[in-house]
Amino acid sequence: MNILQINSSARVAGSHSTAIANQVSARLLEQHPEANLVLRDLAVTPQPTLDEVALQALFTPADQRTAEQAARVALDDALIAEVQAADVLVIGAPMYNFGVSAQLKNWIDAISRAQVTFRYTANGPEGLLKGKKVYVVLTRGGLYRNTPNDTQMPYLKAFLAFLGMTDVEFIYAEGLAMGPAAEEKAFHEAHAQIEAVLA
Repeated sequence: MNILQINSSARVAGSHSTAIANQVSARLLEQHPEANLVLRDLAVTPQPTLDEVALQALFTPADQRTAEQAARVALDDALIAEVQAADVLVIGAPMYNFGVSAQLKNWIDAISRAQVTFRYTANGPEGLLKGKKVYVVLTRGGLYRNTPNDTQMPYLKAFLAFLGMTDVEFIYAEGLAMGPAAEEKAFHEAHAQIEAVLA
């Protein structure tokens, strides 16, 4: 089994989402000692933004790309290959200003490629990354679960499903900026959720 962990916090150290994602991966490795874990930390190795230069590179036929264009496309290719090879994804997703981090959005843009990870058919879009289990760790300073301000969960659920990943578990840690007692409660509840979904 191949496990791919995506850390999308802007912090290299001290990230709550990374700490809880680490717990999920550790639990998976306890259950599957033979598993291979690949760690992609987007704070340590940031993925470039999808800009005009990147779009031009992607829409240029491979045999006509410049060396710079080929190098830019190769960065996305590497992330796509990691996801394709994974049986399980663990995504640490902190909430920044009611949404996902720029780091995670850049990863999302990188792995979304027509005819590779999804395609359009006569019956509508079809995701090509099927048969994968996904655990998403959602960390928030306040309390947003099951409220209109939780834009993260619906967005990530829709995006993952678009690429064919429909077996998704969301693990929440909320109230992390509401004082020590609330933070301790959030970590306790997150641990309980991990034990429940990985029982």
